[in-house]
Amino acid sequence: MEKARPGWLTAGGGGAAAERNRQFLSGNRSDSRGRSGAGTGGGARKWAGYTALASVPLVMVLGNSMIVPILPDLERQLNITGIQSSLVITLFSLATGLFIPIAGYLSDRFTRKAVILPSLAVFGAAGLLAGYAVIWKNYPLLIAARALQGIGAAGTAPIAMALIGDMYRDGAESEALGLIEASNGTGKVLSPILGTLFALIAWQAPFFAFPAFCALSLAAMAFMIREPGSGDRPRLAHYARQIIGVFRAQGSWLIPAFLAGATGLFNLFGVLFFLSDVLEKPPYAITGVAKGGVLAIPLFGLVATSYATGRWIKNNGRLMRTLMNTGLALQAAAFAAAVWLNGNMPLLIALLTLSSVGTGMLLPCLNTMITGAVDRSLRGMITSLYSSLRFLGVAFGPPAFGWLAGISRGVLFGAVTGLAAVALALVFFLVKPPKRAGDAG
Repeated sequence: MEKARPGWLTAGGGGAAAERNRQFLSGNRSDSRGRSGAGTGGGARKWAGYTALASVPLVMVLGNSMIVPILPDLERQLNITGIQSSLVITLFSLATGLFIPIAGYLSDRFTRKAVILPSLAVFGAAGLLAGYAVIWKNYPLLIAARALQGIGAAGTAPIAMALIGDMYRDGAESEALGLIEASNGTGKVLSPILGTLFALIAWQAPFFAFPAFCALSLAAMAFMIREPGSGDRPRLAHYARQIIGVFRAQGSWLIPAFLAGATGLFNLFGVLFFLSDVLEKPPYAITGVAKGGVLAIPLFGLVATSYATGRWIKNNGRLMRTLMNTGLALQAAAFAAAVWLNGNMPLLIALLTLSSVGTGMLLPCLNTMITGAVDRSLRGMITSLYSSLRFLGVAFGPPAFGWLAGISRGVLFGAVTGLAAVALALVFFLVKPPKRAGDAG
C-alpha cells in the first residue's frame, strides 16, 4: 500500500516545497488504478455515470427534507408534541452524522459500491417501515425506522464523493463533484415542493414515495457505475495510523478546509431557516408551495454556481484559490449589507442569494481538493470526516440563526459576517493549492 502523500502547504514556490508538490501531483492518478480521464467512455456514457452518482445525494436530501411539510399533520394524526415530531428529523440527522465515519472506513476496507448499494437498500426499506408506522400510528416504531434510515443515509452521499475521486481525474472529477453539489441543492429545492404535492394525495404519501426514489438510485448505481479495483485492505490498527499520518502531514490545510465547508453549510441552512420563518410571518404570510418557490431563489443561486464552478475549475489550483476566497468574501459582504436592511424583502432575498452564490463557488473547490488529498485506500474516511463536519453545519445552522434572530437581525447578520470573515482568513492563509490541484491520490 502506498503511503499518504504530503498535502498542499504552499501555493507553489520553489526549492524543496515545489519539488514536494511536483511529486505529490505526479504518478497518483494513473490509469493503472482504474481511474478514468475526462473524456473516457464518450459523452453519453460519462453523463450516465454522472446521473447515477448525482442521484445519491439527491435521494439523501429527499429522505429528510421531503417530510418536513407534513410534520404538522404528523403531530395531529399521532397526537404528539412539536418536540416529538422534531425528533423525526433530529434522530435521522444524528444517526447519519455518527455513522458516516464508519461507512467511510468500510468503503476503504471493501469497495464503495459494497457500502453504497446496501445503504440505499436500508435507506429505502426503513422509509417504507416509517410509512407503515405512521399508518399504524406507532410513534416508537416511526422513531426507530427514522434512526435506521439515518444509518443507511451515512453510506450514501459521502461515499459517492469518495467514489468520484476514485473514478475520475482532471476536469472530469471537478465537473462530477460540482454536479454532486448541484444535485444536493436541487434536492433542497424539490423536497418541500414534492412533500407538499405528495401530501395532496394522502398526508402519509411522502413516506411511501421515498422508497421509489431509493430504488431508482440503487438501480442506477448498480448498473451504470463501474468501480475501479479496491487495492490493499489494511488492518484497522495500520489504517488508523495512516489516517493520523495524513492529518500530521496535511492537517494544516485539511482542517481549515473542513471548517470552511462546514461554515458554508451552516450559513446556507441558517439562511433557509431564517428566510422560511420570516416569510410565514406578517406582513408576508407566505406558506406552502409559494414559500418553496421563494426559498428556491437562493437555492438556485447555489445550484447554478456549483455546477458552473465544477465545470470551470478543472484542476486549476490558482482558479480554485481565487474562487474560494471570492466566495467567502461574497458571503461576508452580503451578510454585512443585510445588517442595515429594515423590511426590504426583495433586497434581502437578493443578498441572501448572493451569499448562496458564494457557497456555490466555495464547495466544489473544497470537494475537489479534499477528495484528491490522499490515496484511494484512505479517501473514504477523509471524505467522510469532511461530510460529518458539513452535517454538523447543517444541524446547527437553523437553531443558531433562530437564536440570534431572536435577539435582533443586526446581531444575527453581524455574527455570521464575522464567521464568514474567519473562514475567509483560514482559507486565504492556510489553504493554498498548487497550480494543478485535486490531482493527488
